[in-house]
Amino acid sequence: MKIYTKTGDKGMTGLFGGARVSKDDIRIEAYGTLDELNSFIGALISSMDIEGQNEILIEVQNRLFTIGSNLASDPSRDMITPDLTESDIKILEDAMDNMNENIEPLRAFILPGGSLAVGLCHQCRTICRRAERRVVSLNNVSSVDNLIGKYLNRLSDYLFVLGRMIAKSQGVKEVNWEPRKT
Repeated sequence: MKIYTKTGDKGMTGLFGGARVSKDDIRIEAYGTLDELNSFIGALISSMDIEGQNEILIEVQNRLFTIGSNLASDPSRDMITPDLTESDIKILEDAMDNMNENIEPLRAFILPGGSLAVGLCHQCRTICRRAERRVVSLNNVSSVDNLIGKYLNRLSDYLFVLGRMIAKSQGVKEVNWEPRKT
């Protein structure tokens, strides 16, 4: 099977269900940003190993495909796509609660970085925030399941806490933001 179809050579792409839209359509931008996030999470998984977190991140990657399939579906057609559930969000909340028990309370803004894995985690967090903004933009023109926005919001929080946990596990000192003194 060939991977290329040549059907997108003129700047159009197909949704599940057959509709053709411009490649810069907000729907494509939203699920394309999720695809970018998924790729960076793959790099993050390859860069670290914190007990239990790789499994959660693989679950996240699967849920990002769930969201992508939902967003890539033609909204004018009845399509059966996998759905998110509240339990998907609870997995992230429970993981954050467990990690927060093992790290110092946050007392200041921290700068992203300190190690490759911490930096990748913060990059994933910011891409997730961008994906969330794209989903909000899409929701302004076409109905999007509310759980998608909720999941992405929680996922970015999870990635922030995970970055802090990675820093602790690697012995990386968090660097606080120092505002300019006037």
